[in-house]
Amino acid sequence: MTALSAWRDGAGRVNRAPALLAGMWALTLLVSLPLTIALRGMIDQHLGRSLAADTAASGVNSDWMQEFSDQATGLGVTFKPTVIGFGAVLDNLSAFLDNTTRPAVIVGAASAYVVLWIFVAGGLIDRYARDRATRAHGFFAASGVYFFRFLQLAVVQWIVYAVVFGVVHGWLFDRLYERLIHDVSVETTAFAYRAALYVVFGALVAACTVVFDYAKVRAVVEDRRSMLGAIAGALRFIQRNAGAAVLLFLVNFGAFLLAVGLYAAVAPGAGGAGVSMWTDAAISQAYVIARLWVKLTCWASETALFQGRFAHAGYVARPEPVWPESPAAEAIL
Repeated sequence: MTALSAWRDGAGRVNRAPALLAGMWALTLLVSLPLTIALRGMIDQHLGRSLAADTAASGVNSDWMQEFSDQATGLGVTFKPTVIGFGAVLDNLSAFLDNTTRPAVIVGAASAYVVLWIFVAGGLIDRYARDRATRAHGFFAASGVYFFRFLQLAVVQWIVYAVVFGVVHGWLFDRLYERLIHDVSVETTAFAYRAALYVVFGALVAACTVVFDYAKVRAVVEDRRSMLGAIAGALRFIQRNAGAAVLLFLVNFGAFLLAVGLYAAVAPGAGGAGVSMWTDAAISQAYVIARLWVKLTCWASETALFQGRFAHAGYVARPEPVWPESPAAEAIL
């Protein structure tokens, strides 16, 4: 199976299970909505019935926003011009590349979101590997089976990413970058050096992500219990199928860039009320759904490539669990 056929197969598997995409969108909304409501309450309390409320509703009131930011704490400090429209995407990208610390409340919400993804990951990959309906009982049973295994994998991921972001990032941008620009007097040259280091750092993070993705795929398809064994198996698979694995990653990354590019073209700006406000919200949620589709297609296509290269498409070693007669039910009890 080629990388392109694996991507088409993976996209088809995702499209044939729209309930999973809808469920992940609902999960994302469930995590973000409480933060949105809390921030709305802070803004409403600060604005009250002042004249600034009218200008804030019709456009960006920079003076009021600065005033709000000066007195805000916790979640409130995240409310700034960079959260408007496509600026939020660029702000997140900047925070990722520069390893910027986020407020504790955001870190807490993000951590809860990651744990929920760890729980559903087994059910998602199991469903895409089988490429047939497993119903809710089969999905949650598979999620329960792999939850604790993927928690072990998450510990390894945390250690690896701690080294990448804590050690490698500092060496690249605090030490190597400073040496490179020590005698540079042209700003564009310094920017080129930093951009090149961003590419190197991004490639390293991408390589780690791909390895851990294939570790999850091998764990589910082959019913592996050792996550270190799954990582070793993922490394062997990538080594033997490097061309296809890299090309598939590039195709998935291209789909991600396409989703971001389309959102950049139609992203809403500031201001507006009534129908305009709900239209802007719909556009933003469409972008969230597109991002989730790309993520699910990435997992499904990686699963398709792995199964295709081993000539057992649709095969999963572990028998399909039936709730409540499953390890997931026993774990709850």
